[in-house]
Amino acid sequence: MAYLLIFFSAIFVNNIVFSQFLGICPFLGVSKKVDTALGMSAAVAFVLTIATIVTYLIQGLLESYNLEYLQTIAFILVIAALVQMVEIILKKVSPALYQALGVFLPLITTNCAILGVAILVAQNTYNAQGLEPNLLTGVVFAVSTALGFGLALTIFAAIREQLAMMDVPKGMQGMPIALVVAGLLAMAFMGFGGIDNGLAKVFGL
Repeated sequence: MAYLLIFFSAIFVNNIVFSQFLGICPFLGVSKKVDTALGMSAAVAFVLTIATIVTYLIQGLLESYNLEYLQTIAFILVIAALVQMVEIILKKVSPALYQALGVFLPLITTNCAILGVAILVAQNTYNAQGLEPNLLTGVVFAVSTALGFGLALTIFAAIREQLAMMDVPKGMQGMPIALVVAGLLAMAFMGFGGIDNGLAKVFGL
């Protein structure tokens, strides 16, 4: 049940986009079409999960040699290598998706959501819902966060596809109406606030 609470909390209560406002660049840039949003979500999920595992192990090495100050540099290098691998695979397997993602694919390297989650898991400062923070809870948190990012991106893309077919006032077309929708979605996700704590008390966690 504690793992389910981590899962629920990371997706809905503390959504990486709508609650913590990380990963806004790809959120706004790759949300014009649902297909592109799903492709970006899958790429981010893969990079985020693998990066969390690798950076957790690297953090242990850095701490053993008192090199914690190299954490950010080391983590960015790991993320950059994983993004390069995803880019090569997509270019070979799905050229259409590779072209659709464009410049935003290599920008996954600087996606602050990935680096932020990696640092939270490495330093054990995320909400483990009463469990001892370790690699397993960290991976569950990372996967859940990636799903939350994908959910936010896909919902936003679906709404923007519908808006493109509607008669929006000229001054609100494009990014202005998109930002209004993003704000309304963030307010909607605020409705989940506190549910995880309530469930934790119900189940005695």
